[in-house]
Amino acid sequence: MTISTGAFATDGYFSHGFGVKSQATGGIGIALPQDSLAAATNPAGTVLVGDRVDAGVSWFAPRRGADITGNGAPGANGSYDGNDTGNFFIPEIAYTRQLSAAAAVGIAVYGNGGMNTDYSKNPFGAFGSKGRAGINLEQLFVSPSFAYKLNDQNAIGISANFAYQRFSANGLSVFSSNSIDAANLTDRGTDASNGWGFHLGWNGQITPELSLGATWASKVKTGNFEKYRGLFADQGGFDIPENYGLGIAFKPAPGLTLAADVQRIKFAGVKSIANPLANLFAGNPLGSANGPGFGWRDITVVKVGAIYEYNKALDLRAGYNHGGQAVQSDQTFFNILAPGVVQDHLTFGATFKNTPNTEISFSYSHGFKKTINGVNSIPAPFGGGNANVSLSENIVGIAFAWKL
Repeated sequence: MTISTGAFATDGYFSHGFGVKSQATGGIGIALPQDSLAAATNPAGTVLVGDRVDAGVSWFAPRRGADITGNGAPGANGSYDGNDTGNFFIPEIAYTRQLSAAAAVGIAVYGNGGMNTDYSKNPFGAFGSKGRAGINLEQLFVSPSFAYKLNDQNAIGISANFAYQRFSANGLSVFSSNSIDAANLTDRGTDASNGWGFHLGWNGQITPELSLGATWASKVKTGNFEKYRGLFADQGGFDIPENYGLGIAFKPAPGLTLAADVQRIKFAGVKSIANPLANLFAGNPLGSANGPGFGWRDITVVKVGAIYEYNKALDLRAGYNHGGQAVQSDQTFFNILAPGVVQDHLTFGATFKNTPNTEISFSYSHGFKKTINGVNSIPAPFGGGNANVSLSENIVGIAFAWKL
């Protein structure tokens, strides 16, 4: 059991939604701010939610595994369970304050995402690695925000994204001869890095029933993981990708709100995430400027959600989230460590308004099991064949809110 800022998030390695209310509605929020975590999705929402504090925690339970088939190394073929660490708790807290009718500030602290695998039976053991295998990446964002209403219909916002991330890797010694720095490749304990970027947003109330939103978050440039300079491209580089999106929210009837977001996540802009394993055999060892990574590509995520005000004391939520596939079928060998392959999520939740100034919200999200079957995914020097990787997830969240 681990308290973490991210274990294996759902859209690639990003969280599918920020705040329990957003998680319950498929992750939407670009055009529909629901609480003070709104700045994590669209900082313009800081001026639209009033004075409040929101604090919550999510229990995150991923199930990840791999199969190796058709490999020539003795003892390599078989199934591998990556769930020796299986439960994670991800906290969040945020605060917004109106400075005037037109301006507001806020701060949000939340887990942006992450990835984790923990194999007691090492999938790379037959190739020479010793001990258990796996990685752990955790990312925490602290985002102070400012938002301003240009007029009654339009609000804009900006936030600074201060990122802190931690990483560790074990059981990868088989790759030592393929690294620029074998001493800083694996089993080096936990390393940390930090950096910052910024986030811009707009929210427009087009009619009383219709609102639109747009948002863009820059790449977060972080320091290198020095203890793993022999693993990641650019000597331990691991920046956080740029992303942007559009949103719409519509009230077709009293008490009912429908919303949808489209988000683009630019994984291909980070070499340690996007470079293919083939780079290794083109003369670019692990840790070099163009060294291999996980071979992830950019993805588009579509999120839809609905909120129904059952009565004055109870709101019901539901949603669906579908993401593109970041992991390509010829890249599954290295992605045994990072099988971020879930694409479809069904979400539910509710908010109980205990008093005029307090409320409690719940969410449940299920990421349906997805398997990517490898196609010529294990290079010939490692015996050929294929690695098949899979992931499913369950997330339960609870949050409390105080209107100030």
